[in-house]
Amino acid sequence: MTWLVPLPVVMPLLGAALTLLLVARPRAQRWVSLTVLTATVAVAATLLVRSSLDGPLVVEVGGWVAPLGIVLVADQLAALMLVVSAAVTLCVLVYSIGQGTADGNEETPLSVYHPTYLVLTAGVCNAFLSGDLFNLYVGFEILLVASYVLLTLGSTENRIRAGTTYVVVSLLSSLIFLVAIGLVYAATGTLNLAQLVDRLDALPDDLRLVLQGMLLLAFGIKAAVFPLSAWLPDSYPTAPAPVTAVFAGLLTKVGVYAIIRTETLLFPGGRTADLLLVVAALTMVVGILGAVAQSDVKRLLSFTLISHIGYMLFGVGLSTSLGLSAAIFYVVHHITIQTTLFLAAGLVERRGGSTALDRLGGLARLSPVLAVLFFLPALNLAGIPPFSGFLGKLGLVQAGVADGSPLAWTLVAGGLLTSLLTLYAIARVWNLAFWRAPHPDMPDAGDTVRAARTDGAEQPHRDTSSEPSGAVLPRLMIGSTAALVVLGLVLTVVAGPLFDISTDAADDLLRRTPYVEAVFPDGAP
Repeated sequence: MTWLVPLPVVMPLLGAALTLLLVARPRAQRWVSLTVLTATVAVAATLLVRSSLDGPLVVEVGGWVAPLGIVLVADQLAALMLVVSAAVTLCVLVYSIGQGTADGNEETPLSVYHPTYLVLTAGVCNAFLSGDLFNLYVGFEILLVASYVLLTLGSTENRIRAGTTYVVVSLLSSLIFLVAIGLVYAATGTLNLAQLVDRLDALPDDLRLVLQGMLLLAFGIKAAVFPLSAWLPDSYPTAPAPVTAVFAGLLTKVGVYAIIRTETLLFPGGRTADLLLVVAALTMVVGILGAVAQSDVKRLLSFTLISHIGYMLFGVGLSTSLGLSAAIFYVVHHITIQTTLFLAAGLVERRGGSTALDRLGGLARLSPVLAVLFFLPALNLAGIPPFSGFLGKLGLVQAGVADGSPLAWTLVAGGLLTSLLTLYAIARVWNLAFWRAPHPDMPDAGDTVRAARTDGAEQPHRDTSSEPSGAVLPRLMIGSTAALVVLGLVLTVVAGPLFDISTDAADDLLRRTPYVEAVFPDGAP
């Protein structure tokens, strides 16, 4: 089954080329994109099953034997990331098709959107499957170049400004990563991850620390960990809703994945474990304090995104099987839930005409379906039992308690505080946007509010010709969001088997030998 390994990268790239040729046929573009991503989900699920049964699957690209050639490795961690990312990108694609059709493609022009979106998907999959540092860099650059285009769709002033910030920060992190790659190659003579296991272990501790620090800095910017996260809340909320959703769900998690992979495979038991825990605590607390202070739904969700990256770093920093498995579980949970919430925020903007909390109200009565689509993932994000968010946080708390160090106990307290503040932030959104009376400036709500006033004063006429018509939300947008809500609930139902997969993946990461032996069956040269 190793022939399946390159397909999650190859199929989206071929699909992107085909959709580029079909720029004059939007309907054909849509079907090509849907077919490619559906096939990617099926291939990823097959890779997860086969890697669980047979161990890591390895392909030497072009027939060049490792370490001379590029290798793609589908172990349980990579395959699990492929499954959830492919499922999320498929749902977001359906959402964007619904939005593009309803808006006349003004927000997401199909001729540009589909090829770029598929290239982004290929970059994400390549990063997950990469078996050497330089190919990991290539995967990052593929997805980042595509993200530049998606972030600036529509060419509005705010999007160009946000895109410029995003480009500058991304180029900086890529430059740091490239310098780190050069230093690693100069010190070891290879960039193959399996071969680096032995060669990095033979280096002096101080040199290993420098290399580890450089890689952590590059991946930390991409993962938006504090204090390297200031760029994210100003960049993501300006993009179209489907673009914001896929960015929030996937792009930062690719950075987290790179941290997990390098910290466990290349630098096990390194001297940066305590630093990771400190950064995790600061990311959780500072991020959620930023969320509490926001008055816009998208910006609030952007800060919760930053905050919950801290939970993942918490598990990685503990360097234990329980902590790492809980972190992997939480990554899967957070990709799904954060994407769902940003899609729901797009529906809120469409129905209410804004995402500013002081201009919203009454959405629970005006659109009960939208209220449910926001309410369930919001509770999940806050960690309310019995949802997967609660189970993931419970696993991290158990890992911190089992560690027993003062720093681990501090992280446990920080995690509980962050969870409570997340609940407060989400409850505030619910009360202001969904529960209170409709704001008079909302589409189809102003007449209701004015009729309810008893002061007898005549209200000025309000021109609604330029407002979005959101009384009936497009079915594709509702359906794709509902599918992700259901997927979030499914994660709760299958939490036991999912934790088993996460634990197996964590054990393989910490042992390192399954990965190395899969790439070099006869021993690393």
